[in-house]
Amino acid sequence: MTGLAEWLKGRQPLLLDGAMGTELDRRGVEGRCLCNLSGPRHVIAVHRDYREAGSHAVITNTLTMNRSFIESHRIGVDVLEVNRAGAALAREAAGPGGLVLGNLSSTGQLLEPYGPVPAAVVLEAFREQARVLAEGGVDGFIIETMIDLREAECALKACKEVSGLPVIVCIAFDTAQRGGRTVMGNSAEQCVRSLTEAGADAVGANCGGVDPAQMAEIVSRMVSISTVPVAAEPNAGLPKLVGGKTVFDMEPRSFALGLAACAKAGATILGGCCGTTPDHIRAFAALGAEPWLV
Repeated sequence: MTGLAEWLKGRQPLLLDGAMGTELDRRGVEGRCLCNLSGPRHVIAVHRDYREAGSHAVITNTLTMNRSFIESHRIGVDVLEVNRAGAALAREAAGPGGLVLGNLSSTGQLLEPYGPVPAAVVLEAFREQARVLAEGGVDGFIIETMIDLREAECALKACKEVSGLPVIVCIAFDTAQRGGRTVMGNSAEQCVRSLTEAGADAVGANCGGVDPAQMAEIVSRMVSISTVPVAAEPNAGLPKLVGGKTVFDMEPRSFALGLAACAKAGATILGGCCGTTPDHIRAFAALGAEPWLV
């Protein structure tokens, strides 16, 4: 298989996996990222199911496992240990023909001046996590579910400082209106320009408050100005509160058609976020070559 850098350079369609956290929840497995240590066989099983469903790449189960998030949320896990395990499990499950993307996300805190945390603290937390994932043998990084462009830029800078591996940066948009906006007010255009200038190898959208069709609108805006590949990882529809629990109930076929709309809008890196399962990825893969034709 082509390395990630060559894959991105050639703009080849790249099918990622779907959700890890909500999928572990669905299987009745508690712990999410902590499962790297407490239930590694469950994490490997999810990774392998996505590979069997058609994913070219799996994403490490390390979403918020940076020191800043772990300590501020009193999670009580060793940063190095949980990230090292996440990389190893993904690599084992991906097999010799699969790619592994090291996953980073928010610290869960607001940066100055809107919050109490200095950017330097956040940058160091991301450096530490990225370094461990790189040492663990990932093929590249994917930064996801960022609502603050400045924090996304910190994560991107950290990855670039510790490794020469490619970096995909996905932003969580709260709405497709007004050019696509994050909770912090960052527009899709602003995100694309700032992240590509900062060296992102691919940019995109994931999670957020939009459904797959709305994400396709955002993707179209990103593609129109982006000089790098664009990614789309929508949720399985909009979240609903049922019995005190948040659920995503979009069926695999409907999700696949929504993801196909993102592909037709120009995204060449496709996957799923909250609520998606191997069946959702399989449904998209089963559509064949047509969704990739843009």
